[in-house]
Amino acid sequence: MDRDPLASPPETDLETARRLDAELDEATFFSYPGDQHLFADESLPSYDAQAARAAEERVLELLS
Repeated sequence: MDRDPLASPPETDLETARRLDAELDEATFFSYPGDQHLFADESLPSYDAQAARAAEERVLELLS
């Protein structure tokens, strides 16, 4: 998520993904609004059904 405290320092994967998205034609970077790290795990209070559904649809589209 765009305010995930585990992905916010510039040396993290989040910053690398944003840089690659800007530099590469083949890359597409998606972020989801919020501050939870495990937003797709429905067994946790951090679960965000809308963001999880969007992420799942994007992964399935990539794999198809």
